[in-house]
Amino acid sequence: MAELLIRKMEEHDVDQVAEVEKASFTAPWPRDIFQQEIVENQFAHYFVLQVDEKIVGYAGLWVVVDDAQITNIAIMPDYRGNKLGEKLFHYVMVQAVRLGGRRLSLEVRTSNIIAQHMYRKFGLVPGGIRKNYYVDNQEDAIVMWVNLYEK
Repeated sequence: MAELLIRKMEEHDVDQVAEVEKASFTAPWPRDIFQQEIVENQFAHYFVLQVDEKIVGYAGLWVVVDDAQITNIAIMPDYRGNKLGEKLFHYVMVQAVRLGGRRLSLEVRTSNIIAQHMYRKFGLVPGGIRKNYYVDNQEDAIVMWVNLYEK
């Protein structure tokens, strides 16, 4: 059975996280953004998901006062469909509460029905639209959110 571990992202993880990012998104963040987030951004909290010591997913969270926002979440394509995204998302929600978040929000592509369905499982609901949000194709984003203390 595969060993699964979710832990805080460290500087030496950035190259592997950048590979997950590149495999997951058409407009991936460059590795230096991840480096900057974990070293310089006091509001940022990033986590990696490992399977048998290989990073196959990650998630970013900002907590500012009591507002928590998922900046990004991704699982390597070969590992999707095994509920790893749900495990990682649940872990990040718990961390958001631990860090003082009272509300959690995120943006998701209007075309990403699978992710929207997963977020709804955790109580997130649509709260609005950000027009032309994604730079690669100007697709709209749905803003989803949940009150963490009602969960």
